[in-house]
Amino acid sequence: MPVKFRITFFFTAIVFAILLIVCLSIYYIAYTNRKDIFDARLVNRARTTARLLDQSDIFGETLIQKIDAATSVSMMNKTIAAYDYQGKLIYEYTDKGATPFPVSKNILAAAQTRNEVYFNDGRKEAVAYHFQEGKTPLILVAAAYDEDGWDHMEQLHFILLLCFFGGILITIAAGYLFSTRLLRPIRKMADAVNDIKAQNLTQRIRTGDRKDEWNYLAETLNVLLNRLEESFATQGQFIASASHELSTPLTSIYSQLEVSLQKERGAEEYRRVMLSVREDVHKLNQLTHSLLQFAKASGTPAGLDIFPVRIDEILLRMPGEISKISTDYHVKVDFVALPTEEKKLLVLGNEGLLFSAIKNIVLNACKYSDNQTAILELSVTKDIQVKVRNSGKGIAPQALEQIFRPFYRAEENRAENGFGLGLPLAAQIIKLHRGKIKVDSVPDKETVFTLILPTATV
Repeated sequence: MPVKFRITFFFTAIVFAILLIVCLSIYYIAYTNRKDIFDARLVNRARTTARLLDQSDIFGETLIQKIDAATSVSMMNKTIAAYDYQGKLIYEYTDKGATPFPVSKNILAAAQTRNEVYFNDGRKEAVAYHFQEGKTPLILVAAAYDEDGWDHMEQLHFILLLCFFGGILITIAAGYLFSTRLLRPIRKMADAVNDIKAQNLTQRIRTGDRKDEWNYLAETLNVLLNRLEESFATQGQFIASASHELSTPLTSIYSQLEVSLQKERGAEEYRRVMLSVREDVHKLNQLTHSLLQFAKASGTPAGLDIFPVRIDEILLRMPGEISKISTDYHVKVDFVALPTEEKKLLVLGNEGLLFSAIKNIVLNACKYSDNQTAILELSVTKDIQVKVRNSGKGIAPQALEQIFRPFYRAEENRAENGFGLGLPLAAQIIKLHRGKIKVDSVPDKETVFTLILPTATV
């Protein structure tokens, strides 16, 4: 069911419930008031007749009946009867066309006890009234049909039904118009989003001046579109950079082979070409391996093998691993503040990826250090903190925001071996493990990379 119809339905249901409660309350109050008023009139009629009967020596029965007959015409089909304590009928008046009704002894007995007993006889309402003010106590029974009262109730019933169903129809129409107007901005936003394609990602949803929920939704969608545009731009730049990096060694391999095949050469010349080609193939293999790792780290944790990993054990493996890459590189490990509980050294993650991330940062620290040395520091408080320090020329402030972009390399470092994927890969891996990387660099002095990872117990 469309949201527009659901809003209309719920809006109508709420108004339906309110109208029903209001109409029933009005009808109930009107019915109660009518009954109370008519009951009071019956009691007054019975009391008046009782007083006349108490003075029967002055008012004869014929006169009393004439007085009863002259009672307000709104009390139709009247019946008035008087009984003594033994239940003997001593007086009775019945309107022309009305039928007298027998009164049970139980009602007469109840009237003696409770003074007033109300009951119904068909459409007629009746009261048994205990009169004790005269010479002889009597039980008066007065019954009549409240014609005016019920006429008013029927009119009220018709008016309430008319108002109820009229209100429901008006509510349905108003609810439909209200929901249509309410959802119009959503429709406009949906149309605007449908018009946005990969070719026009710069297009945005118009936002109004009012700070309401629709404006907030439009702003949120625009933020999402900004991220998409940035992602597409980054993806395009990544593909262009990756293509360039891949084509460079391939072009070099092709050129060397092409030149070597142009004429016969000596064994030493061929050996030199083969060594050069092998170096280019090695670079190509390193690049494709880095790209595969970067793609793996750019995904979600769902596809990874996640286990508790001892972070101190990863750091202890680092000196030996780095020395395999270059014997000129040195790594010092310093455990600053270790917890007494072993479980606080655990990180929930993929050991291979975490090792790769830290290795890339340490390798960079050694490569750009004055003495080819990196210092690893481990401390544990609420989180696990791994700091990688090196002394050297540092990182320029304008480059700090760029170093985690794929294939970015500072101009002064382009002569160094590498592809500009190590730090972006490390950042993606740390982010994948719900961690953060901070960089503090003092030019010509020191650079510190701080890796913050949540412990497995958090």
